[in-house]
Amino acid sequence: MGEQPLFSTKAHVFQIDPATKRNWIPASKHAVTVSFYYDASRTVYRIISVGGTKAIINSTITPNMTFTKTSQKFGQWADSRANTVYGLGFTTEQHLQQFSEQFKEVKEAARLMREKSQEKFELIGPGLNMAPLQALSEDRHSPTALVCVNGSGEDKLFRSKSADLELASKKECVKKIPSEGSICETNMETELFTLRERNAKLVTALREANSSIEQWKSQLAEYQQETHRLRDQVAELEEQSGHTASCENRNEDLYQSVEDMEALLKAKDEEINKLQGRKSDFQDLEKEREEINKRMQELEQRNFELEQQVQKAEQNLASSLDARQQAESEVRKVIEVLDVKIFDLNSLRQSLANFLDK
Repeated sequence: MGEQPLFSTKAHVFQIDPATKRNWIPASKHAVTVSFYYDASRTVYRIISVGGTKAIINSTITPNMTFTKTSQKFGQWADSRANTVYGLGFTTEQHLQQFSEQFKEVKEAARLMREKSQEKFELIGPGLNMAPLQALSEDRHSPTALVCVNGSGEDKLFRSKSADLELASKKECVKKIPSEGSICETNMETELFTLRERNAKLVTALREANSSIEQWKSQLAEYQQETHRLRDQVAELEEQSGHTASCENRNEDLYQSVEDMEALLKAKDEEINKLQGRKSDFQDLEKEREEINKRMQELEQRNFELEQQVQKAEQNLASSLDARQQAESEVRKVIEVLDVKIFDLNSLRQSLANFLDK
């Protein structure tokens, strides 16, 4: 029966860098078609996308897969069989939502098919289940061929002026620059969203740690003041001459309260030591935050450079158009002069013909 298309959309395709496992590598120079397919012969669902003449996505959907939205227009999922992570950048948030819902439906359908297949295998006896298992294994490992040929007729255009050729080449350069810039901007937007989220988490953690440390310090100061006050009271009681039973009981209570406060102080000291030990971790987080800010500045600088390149290309195009207009005006002037000369020659020819006739 072959594969049946279920859903298609347009998106920029990315793959995770296998070396760093953090950066995204564009798999296509522009937005391509990403489709869900159902293979009835193998009873599997797949996500397929073709760029040019090669498949840039060939992912079989399993019940364990999860599609995660990392921003308003970007989502990703991990494919353990292909040993990679795919990322899709959409033009609108609605397209991302439609793809996510379709992914959930296909994942649920794959789960139901797996449960049905497991029930069938349980009903088959031990001596009869070898052939279905071998057939399933062969189908699972059989290769799939994806062929997509994008071709167009070759148009041949001959021009008589060299200025037209230069203008066409500059127009192509101007068209290429925005397409490359859009890919870089999509990649930079994804990284900027990730970096900003991590930066916000780091700032929140640092603020919570600083507030907890200040709180423990204030409590420690209060406990120390209470301990000094109790010790002063014990000293005053010892200086008194009376050694009645009530005084002894009161002294014992005070000593007991002092011991309790000292034990509490020790516990608080241990907690403060733990917090100071965690402070080094927060310093590492602060360093990482600084690195993230530096990277964000580099990305913004790169974006600014791309914008300057586009402006420069537009200026070159405008100057080329002006030069072409000037050349056309000069040609018109030459044509007008030639028309006058031709008219004069015709007049001279007629006068000569009349003279010969006479």
